[in-house]
Amino acid sequence: MIIAVDGPAASGKGTIGAALAAHFGLPHLDTGLLYRAIGRAVAARIDDADIETLATAAAQALDLTTLDADRLVGAETGILASRIAVFPGVRKALFAAQRSFALQDGGAVLDGRDIGTAIAPEAEAKLFIVADPEIRAERRARQFEARGETVDRAKLLRDICERDARDAAAPHGGFRPAHDAVLLDTSNLDIEAAIKAAIAEVEAAMARKKASR
Repeated sequence: MIIAVDGPAASGKGTIGAALAAHFGLPHLDTGLLYRAIGRAVAARIDDADIETLATAAAQALDLTTLDADRLVGAETGILASRIAVFPGVRKALFAAQRSFALQDGGAVLDGRDIGTAIAPEAEAKLFIVADPEIRAERRARQFEARGETVDRAKLLRDICERDARDAAAPHGGFRPAHDAVLLDTSNLDIEAAIKAAIAEVEAAMARKKASR
């Protein structure tokens, strides 16, 4: 069983992906961490003319076993990730690693931005998580404040809207719901309710798969 969880920044897809993995006993990959790691690796040269070449080289050298989620959080790192994620060379370099994770024996849960459309289009369960930008910005602000960071809410909302626009305009065209994805709007759901709804959708997908055999 491959479970694909897509959605924009701060929609809740990462939390939902981790919860689904725990519930169904599957390995979990937050694919956004890969792009965040590359963004951090080239941060000092993000405005260089040859940034695409630099980012692609960093992606080719990335070791998934060295990813440190705690080190890769933060609004600025997220912005860096969205800037380098549009580069075809970066996406190509990370594609094989994500496919290998998705196709491992027993299945897996992957969350990101183009899991159901590009990385694992054969996934048996596909969720596309959405929420209003203002709500997503507030969620992210509370996460940062819980870590003791000072938050400019107006700037954070602008950053999220700008990131949404970059994702939507990305030349690879992967950031959209797959034709067979279930849209889950978490705007008015707390995390427990969102996880419960996601589990129910995956269980329904599993039932459909079993019935089709």
